[in-house]
Amino acid sequence: MIAVIKGDIIASRKLNNQEQWLQPLKELLSQWGNNPEQWELVWGDFFQIEISNPEDALQKALMIKALIKKTGTIDVRMSIGIGEKTFTGTRISESNGPAFVYAGEKFDHLKKEKINLAIQSPWPGLDKEINLYLKLAGIIMDTWSTSSAELMEIVLKQPDATQEEIGEKLGIKQNSVSGRWKRAKVDEVLEVEEVFREKLNKILS
Repeated sequence: MIAVIKGDIIASRKLNNQEQWLQPLKELLSQWGNNPEQWELVWGDFFQIEISNPEDALQKALMIKALIKKTGTIDVRMSIGIGEKTFTGTRISESNGPAFVYAGEKFDHLKKEKINLAIQSPWPGLDKEINLYLKLAGIIMDTWSTSSAELMEIVLKQPDATQEEIGEKLGIKQNSVSGRWKRAKVDEVLEVEEVFREKLNKILS
């Protein structure tokens, strides 16, 4: 079992400086796999990446979301497909299997469903529950400000960091971190990620 994240940058042409998000995204994806075998960024704003541990997929999607929302101008639309990989190509675009099919099918429906993050797996019950949580969480995440996204990025990268340590990184006081934390609904977003991880671990074990 693997996971595949397919995504595209919403309104990427609004930014005059594409490097504001392009290079940071490439660097983030490079931490998780090799290009082009495990990830690719094509047509300027479409990407996909293979995640070997599917339970990590939502956390990684949230990290991409935070990185893109930091720009304050653009957003990202992503689907997560969970399933088997039946063929490994020299490029991820040549690889195949249910995980790739599910990611593609869900991605094609995101615009029509007016949501920016959803999953598809072999387990309809899991999909229905998690996608409801993601739809509700999306109401929060789609409106993240630059400061909220910056905070969320640090929290996802360093989950054990204290608010004082986060404040040092951001150059703000602890009480300011606390205010941003509440506005970004950090606890609620992390709870969705935790439920996804726990339920998927239970199914896979």
